[in-house]
Amino acid sequence: MSRDLRIAYFAHSVRSDWNNGNAHFLRGLLRSMGTLGHEVTIFEPTDGWSIDNLRTEQAGQCSLRQFAEIYPGLPITTYSQAENVNITFWRKALREKEVVIFHEWNPADLAHRLLELRDEMGFKLLFHDTHHRASSSPEQIRLFGIDRFDGVLAFGESLHQIYRERFGIACVWTFHEAADTMVFHPQSHIPKTTDVVWIGNWGDDERSAEICQFLLRPATQLAKYSFTVYGVRYPAEATAALRQANVYYGGYLPNLDGPEAYAAARLTLHIPRQQYSTTMTGIPTIRVFEALACGIPLISAPWKDTEGLFREGDFHVAHSSAEIASAIQILLSDPKTAKTQAFCGLETVLSRHTCRHRAEQLTSICEEVLR
Repeated sequence: MSRDLRIAYFAHSVRSDWNNGNAHFLRGLLRSMGTLGHEVTIFEPTDGWSIDNLRTEQAGQCSLRQFAEIYPGLPITTYSQAENVNITFWRKALREKEVVIFHEWNPADLAHRLLELRDEMGFKLLFHDTHHRASSSPEQIRLFGIDRFDGVLAFGESLHQIYRERFGIACVWTFHEAADTMVFHPQSHIPKTTDVVWIGNWGDDERSAEICQFLLRPATQLAKYSFTVYGVRYPAEATAALRQANVYYGGYLPNLDGPEAYAAARLTLHIPRQQYSTTMTGIPTIRVFEALACGIPLISAPWKDTEGLFREGDFHVAHSSAEIASAIQILLSDPKTAKTQAFCGLETVLSRHTCRHRAEQLTSICEEVLR
């Protein structure tokens, strides 16, 4: 029988989703932990890279208001830079906490302060990794003193194996992201305004070639259909390429507007970053869970579901721009096939991949660590 736990979670930001897909999952996960009866406190810096960039967006303040309205009960404590380096502040803030979870998108010096306090105060300290640095830049992960943590939450089996084999960590749990189905669900009353929508950031060279191959090239070939893209960190050459392919670019989209964007489209795409289609296979982006939860047909660029997270028929995998274009044409011209696929994907998410499922798993992990 599980008992109520006292948990602290350290995030880069839960309030801001600007180039911060971690916030999508953490909002729903930590709210679900609260509904299970656990006492959860979220710590994040008052100012940080994500929220500072969000405040420069035209929709930034609206996004923050949306977050406050939809997640009114999330217990977030913000801290200043002065408080960040004040060990006395953290000693008081973490009094009586049983489990502290540290997300990898935080500074290494904070990790070492928490490790020091763990040794002094006796709570368990877990490292939560939802990125590819353990594979692509392992020296950065070692800066956290990863071997001193009580365990690692890895958001995919391939990352799990990296922590065991490359870092020699004994206590590792595969802990996937999931959809917050209190926010992401079908909205059939919204009229269709575009044929294909893709929500994702350009960012850097981690998938720019893939965006060109699996989005822009099919869009150019299928000029009779409308394509819409939302995201941030698109340089001038990227927005020029979108215009040339006749793709509408909507800029930053608050994640909480994602369900309406999916509802207004007839299908969506999954374009994984290179790390997740090569070295760290089997890890889907958070938007796969969210899109399927919204009941929209999904076509994926090359990606192997090595962990069997989904069933055959939940979405379609295409291996070239020509296959993407063909799949788009089939789904847009055959509403029955599109509806069947969308229903399958939604059914799988609701049965296996909601934030409630992950909260129950995290509860079990914390109980195991405390034993």
